[in-house]
Amino acid sequence: MSSTQRPLAVVTGASAGIGFELAKLCARTGYDLVVAADEQEIEAAAESFGALGAAVDALQIDLATPEGVNKLQEALSGRPVDALFANAGHGLGHGFFDQDFTDIQHVIDTNVTGTLDVIHRIGGVMRRQGRGRILITGSIAGFTPGTFQAVYNATKAFIDSFAYAIRHELMDSGVSVTCLMPGPTDTHFFARAGMEDTKVGAGKKADPADVAKAGFDAMMKGESDVVAGWKNKLQAAVANILPADLLAEQHRKLAEPGSARN
Repeated sequence: MSSTQRPLAVVTGASAGIGFELAKLCARTGYDLVVAADEQEIEAAAESFGALGAAVDALQIDLATPEGVNKLQEALSGRPVDALFANAGHGLGHGFFDQDFTDIQHVIDTNVTGTLDVIHRIGGVMRRQGRGRILITGSIAGFTPGTFQAVYNATKAFIDSFAYAIRHELMDSGVSVTCLMPGPTDTHFFARAGMEDTKVGAGKKADPADVAKAGFDAMMKGESDVVAGWKNKLQAAVANILPADLLAEQHRKLAEPGSARN
């Protein structure tokens, strides 16, 4: 890598929402970008990032599949990655037994399997090079049993835990790991998850630009984690005190289909 090249950031799930805002922050901060998403909107998003001065490679791929992760790795062409934003993920509302198992599997493969595959490949190179930053998008949902959102919350519990663990495995390696744990955010998450008729889906949400900025700043400082927003910080603190059975009942009231009308 020549001294004239800008540092490189990889952002997954960059077509909209938090990932889109993270990629914008990277472009404004002097990074070039490889951005990926499973939606065609990634091409228009890439044009926005390019307008901010970044050289951008955009990939419409499904990171739930090994083929998608392979294409991401191939697009890097051996270039060193300075910052990885492992942000791709999606939810799934309604009761577990009312969901199609193909949809369940896709959530797990996107949020967990594909995310770990990307981190393992890119983070492994970072460790060998002795430098790099990783921001993993977890969620405060990982603190709560997700009644009517059971699979999603369980995947985020896994990711939150995983992020802390590898952070400590990488201590003194030159690679930092930060976990961004947002609460409900104003993205297309709830529409894609089929949760627009729920109390949480219809309720007030955080600005994805604010959430992304909190995560980006925490990553640049090398912090272990950040819960975006004071209400979410309070919710996370309460979740560490209340019994899981009570938390599951509270979540039911927020995520049960039709709860927005109650």
